Amino acid sequence: MPETRPVYLPPDPLTPERDITHQHFRPGEHVVVLKGAAGGELWGDAMKVVAPSWHTPTDEDGWRLLDPTGGDRSYATAHPRYLVHLSKRCPECLMHQKALREYLVKRLGDAEEAVDCRWYSLTAHAQLVHVADARPGR
Repeated sequence: MPETRPVYLPPDPLTPERDITHQHFRPGEHVVVLKGAAGGELWGDAMKVVAPSWHTPTDEDGWRLLDPTGGDRSYATAHPRYLVHLSKRCPECLMHQKALREYLVKRLGDAEEAVDCRWYSLTAHAQLVHVADARPGR
């Protein structure tokens, strides 16, 4: 991941409204959680889908993910709408990437410096949560 500077944009309007089912992803697939942009391109945390897991912040089916670099935590649970396929060219994921890239580049430009939009955080229970899905006390 490139060195990043934080930017506080309003929560992205695309990811929370994304209609993606739990079945869209399978164990063993490689995914990315898109977190920002650099040079007009998206960047984020690449992870591997491990097993189904309940996503407490949304009270919906989620996926247990493995961060191959270890990161803050080696494992995290995420809602499927946060994930984009890396291991295959999926039309739905490609459309979501394109829409998110257009949204971000319009606001951030195409400067080479990586920008972390700070849309995601990790709870004390290793639950990845988008700011639009965060609930007080969780």
